[in-house]
Order: sequence, then structure tokens, then C-alpha cells
Amino acid sequence: VELVESGGGLVQAGGSLRLSCAAVSVASVRNHVMAWFRQAPGKEREFVAAISWSSVTKHYADAVKDRCTISRDSQKGTSYLQIDNLKLEDTAVYYCATEGPLHHGPNDYYPGDFSSWGQGTQVTVSS
Repeated sequence: VELVESGGGLVQAGGSLRLSCAAVSVASVRNHVMAWFRQAPGKEREFVAAISWSSVTKHYADAVKDRCTISRDSQKGTSYLQIDNLKLEDTAVYYCATEGPLHHGPNDYYPGDFSSWGQGTQVTVSS
């Protein structure tokens, strides 16, 4: 599955961004979980959010749960990640992923769970 992220950029602390992840083939993600991970310099890739194929179930990492909203448009094969009140520590490359499981909770997600990844989009938060 080919995924293409967009929407990253440079933003001041307290600002907002909306990241997009579009599947080149809409049908390829229709029945799959779509997730977002991020990787800051010198750190491991970490889970941010995931959404079920039906959009009924959403999971968020504790670090972002009060500031993030994940959504998807199944007609477009696209997932969105809205991040509000951005903090310096949100600076990272954000990756979307699919072809992975829907876990019971946010602490169960690991990068190795997902087999398809986008190229990443850089988010830089400045003070």
C-alpha cells in the first residue's frame, strides 16, 4: 500500500496543523486501520494515534490525547491528524501507516505492527 503524507511545516508553539495521509489506491485502505507515528531526532518512532476502518474506534497516545483528533475519509482513502496547541516536543517527522492491527488500547501499538508506511512529513514547532 502506497501512502503519501502532507501538511507538515514550521509552526509556532500553540498553533495547529492538520496532517493528511492519502492512499494512492483508495480500495487498499478501506478495510484497514490507519495510524500515525512520529520520530523525533535521536529518538525511537512512537505511536500517536490510530483509527479503525469504520472510524468507530480511535486511540491516542497520552502525550497528545487532549490535543489531537484523528479522522478518515473512506471515500478518499485519506486519514487526517489534527494537532492543536502544538508544543516544542511535538517536533518530529510524522508517519502514517496501515496494514496493522486495531489494538485494545493506545499502549499496545508498535511500529513493527504495521507493514505499509508513508515517507513522512516534518513538523517543526518553534518557540
